[in-house]
Amino acid sequence: MSIDRIRMTRRSGVLAVSLLLAACGGSTDSGGSAGTTAGSSDAAWPSRPLRIILPFGAGGLADVTVRLAGEPLSEALGQPVVIENRPGAGGVAATTTMLSADADGHTLSVLTNGTTIAETQFADLPYDIRTDLRPVSALAWFDLVLLTNPDSGADDLQALLALAATRDNGLRIGTINPGSTQHLSAELFKAKAGIKGTVITYRTTPDVLGALLRSEVDLVIDAYTALKGAIDGGQARALAVTGEVRNVALPDVPTVLEAGVADYVVTGWNAIYTHSGVPDAVVAQLNREIATVTADPAVQARYRELGVEARSSTPEEMQQRLLADIEKWRSVITDAGLAGQ
Repeated sequence: MSIDRIRMTRRSGVLAVSLLLAACGGSTDSGGSAGTTAGSSDAAWPSRPLRIILPFGAGGLADVTVRLAGEPLSEALGQPVVIENRPGAGGVAATTTMLSADADGHTLSVLTNGTTIAETQFADLPYDIRTDLRPVSALAWFDLVLLTNPDSGADDLQALLALAATRDNGLRIGTINPGSTQHLSAELFKAKAGIKGTVITYRTTPDVLGALLRSEVDLVIDAYTALKGAIDGGQARALAVTGEVRNVALPDVPTVLEAGVADYVVTGWNAIYTHSGVPDAVVAQLNREIATVTADPAVQARYRELGVEARSSTPEEMQQRLLADIEKWRSVITDAGLAGQ
């Protein structure tokens, strides 16, 4: 899928300097017009409501976790935090919306694993993820769960892999949308487990679960929140989780590593990014406030109920993770034939 490049508006050097000084409480008044630009007022940042552009629809895991953090963030900053849902196109719509706004820190965007996937999957992104965007902080971390039908006869992951070895076509693995983190995690699982198999994609998680209950697939890979009802109700059996450590919501379920598949770890994340032109002082203030919010015991408890870890990062740590994940998924995407669509 080729996406036409969108020309991004650049702020002038004078305005960028005035925004930075305004955020630090300074002035650009040097006898010229710079002292009267929008960013040079004495008002402290933020001076109006913040927008967080989310690349998913309302009600999903990312939406819920961002809204949970948005409430205390609003209280800390003294301004409303408005969550704006812009789903679709691997997060491209949300990111371009954020980049089209003023580079003053009042408009933010949520980046996810899907952002790193889109970097390789789409042939012509309308922005440069390395130079047009600026990291603020990580927000939430989560893993995926591997499920099977209780009637499959497999009580653990090794039993399911043994079952796959007896079939000419291996396992049938169900996930949501082609090119999603879940889909690529299934492709990576096949490679690391050394098994044959077919990844069958469905439009929604309920569609995937329906296929599992009808025994149309042998294994499902998806986020815990989406699968919690099926697990708690005994409709599906959790075999493993994809993180480096066990999920606090499923303490008796081993990691894929513990279950015997070496070098397989998939950890999803949601992070706050903004325009590269946003002043250092604004990014630093946002980072401090997000760190405070994610460390709050009440926020952490709510996240744990969703099988998610609330944890911030420095901007540098977040950017390192984003770049590492771009490389991690690049080979998976290429091997699966999904690059440059």
